[in-house]
Formats: sequence, structure tokens, C-alpha cells
Amino acid sequence: MIVIVLSETCTPAQRRQVLSAVQFAGSGLRVHTPHLVSLTGDRDRVAAVLDGLPQVTEVTSLSAGYPRAARLAGRAATTPVWVSDVEIGGPGFTVIAGPCSVENRHQMLTTAREVHACGAHAIRAGAFKPRTSPYAFHGLGDAGLGLLAEARERTGLPLVTEVVDVRDMERVAQAVDMVQIGARNMQNYALLREAGRLRMPVLLKRGLAATLDEWLLAAEYVLDGGNEQVVLCERGIRTFETGYRFTLDLAAVVVLKERTHLPVIVDPSHAAGTRGRVLPLALAAAAVGADGIIVEAHHDPSAALCDAAQALPTSDLAELMRRLLPAAQSAGRTLERAPGRRALTSVSGG
Repeated sequence: MIVIVLSETCTPAQRRQVLSAVQFAGSGLRVHTPHLVSLTGDRDRVAAVLDGLPQVTEVTSLSAGYPRAARLAGRAATTPVWVSDVEIGGPGFTVIAGPCSVENRHQMLTTAREVHACGAHAIRAGAFKPRTSPYAFHGLGDAGLGLLAEARERTGLPLVTEVVDVRDMERVAQAVDMVQIGARNMQNYALLREAGRLRMPVLLKRGLAATLDEWLLAAEYVLDGGNEQVVLCERGIRTFETGYRFTLDLAAVVVLKERTHLPVIVDPSHAAGTRGRVLPLALAAAAVGADGIIVEAHHDPSAALCDAAQALPTSDLAELMRRLLPAAQSAGRTLERAPGRRALTSVSGG
């Protein structure tokens, strides 16, 4: 794929001039944005017909077809994504924490209170859960969305939750601040296209056996739909190793920083499989240059209905934040508490 990058000052007339010049230099000509055009063909031939046009800032070849996700010349290393008033991909390291799933009101609000108290920046929890077994707990559905909304109202923290079905997308999007597309749905193209129609942040987890190019192509589906607010999440891949749940590919963070301008965060909980491994993996993610982490935390992990073994007790979150600070600083990041949040009132009820 050949990608043509136009200057920010390029006028519609200058863009038409470029399109006219290259229409016979290749095939599959496509305008992705007012400043990004792609086609297939020979890069040198395309560059030759555009030579001397001042509105053209770059003509480059991509080995894979994700021009909107690619890191190109003249583009910032990372394009930040704002989840409400929380920035992912800026100078600060972002911490998202909360239970795997919404189980009941007491559990959700108690955990939210502790996430708020430790200074984390956003709450994660699933109202809809894709599970390997059809007999496992699959979340509270719409009732869970209501409890998430109450947690946000009480804490002021933005919400991240997973969507698993295109039929639920609009309801989920109205209830939270960021929708998550999980590992099992990374190549659910109908769901990706629906996320592309949103005008809100999307957290896209890596598939269990997905290559980096496949992952970025999945992100391209969302970007191609017009939604530019995509954050990638490395959560471990399935390999031959059986000593832990998944192999956390931290090298992916480094390589993605070379290939894409999208923010990259890490989920150490799913890779670890047991809570004792979460902290060291979280520290490693910060030190290697990730833009943040998303961790599972529960006020009473022994009673959790989903992924209990890997959930951190919320009493450990303050220690996590404390130890993350030097790790984030080693990668040139800051780690500030979420500012101006409301104090959670007392919780009652089941």
C-alpha cells in the first residue's frame, strides 16, 4: 500500500490536484481523511508524479493496509485519547481499575469507592461478559449498566465496559465513557464497524493469537468508520507455555510505538492469571513505555463471580499506585492522582 500524506494547510483544490495526478499511477485510490490518501502500486512511480507538489509532505510504503493507524512522518508519536477528562497517551500514566464484572450493588459501589480512594483514573467493570462456558456468570446486562452509572455518579470517575453484541452497542455507549472490544471479538468485523460509527473512545484488546498487523488492521476498521478514538490493549497471547494463563507480550508495546500513533495500554491481570503476579507485570508495563494499565480489582476477591484468582484486593491498590510511580518515571512519565473527584457516599443494599 502506498500512503500519501498531505500538509495540514492543503486546500480542497490542492487535494484534487493530487488525486488527479495519481489516478493512473496505481489502483484502489482512496481518500481516508482530508490529509491522507492511499492506493496500491509502485511507490517510486507515485512519488515521481507528485514530485514538486508543495502540498505533499510524504509518500511512503506500508507493508500492511492500516494507513490510519500507522505512525507516519509529521504525526505525533502518540495521538492522545480523552475518556471524559482522563487523557490516555499524554505525558501521564493512566490507571484503570475495577472488577471483572458487575455482580451486585454493594460489590460495585464498594469497589468503586476503593478505586476512587487510591487515585486511579477510571473504573472498569463488565455488565456483559463473554465466557468460555455457557454456564458461567455472563454479567447482569442492563441492570449492570445501571449500577455502573451509579458508580460514576458517586465517584466522578469515567467508566470502561465491554460490549459483546452489535445489538447492545448503542445502549452500552450511552451508559459509559469508553467501550471495550475484548480479545474474543477483536476480529468481529460487524462489531468493529459499529464501533467505528461511535464518536467515543474504544478500547481494543489484542486477540488470543493475533499478530500485531492483524490487531492494527482490526483497529483500522474502527478508524475507517470515522472514529479516531482508539486505544490498544495488550492482554497476553496464547503460546505453548502453561506456567501462567497467557504470555504477556511486552515487546509488542515497544514495536507498536514504532508502528502506530494509537495509545497502548497493558492488562497484566489476564496474563498473570493469579494476583501475586499482577504487580510485577504492571511495573514492567510502565517501565517498557506503555501509556497505562487496566487491572482487575475487587473488594472481596474470594467472593468474585468472575476471574477471582487474578483480581487484586482493593486494599492493595494504594500499594500498586505507589510502586508504579518510579516505574512510570523511568519511562519519562508522570503519575498523578485523578483530580477533583467526588467522595463516594456510604453504600447500602445488595
